[in-house]
Amino acid sequence: MTNLAQMMQKAQMMKEKMTEMQQKAMEREVTGEAGAGMVAVTMNGRGELRAVKLEKGIVNPDDVEVLEDLIIAAVNDARKKAEQAIAEETAKIMEELGLPPDMDLPM
Repeated sequence: MTNLAQMMQKAQMMKEKMTEMQQKAMEREVTGEAGAGMVAVTMNGRGELRAVKLEKGIVNPDDVEVLEDLIIAAVNDARKKAEQAIAEETAKIMEELGLPPDMDLPM
């Protein structure tokens, strides 16, 4: 019976830690870059775009498509970084609780 109680306790701890981690992730800001840093975007954990920085040399009215592509690439880079940070935090929580890092969570 103690095994069941321990499992329930671990599940509760995990739930609390995951909720806390998700709240922190929503507040975290990440910056994605493209064009060797000529385009940078900052997003929060909710996926909301917070800032766009453009180097002056990248703005060419005759070639708007390049700028559009670089903005898309920078946004995708920021999203990828945010997802990676969440994955790393999740793995850390799993390790702290003694759970396998590749365990499929119902979340």
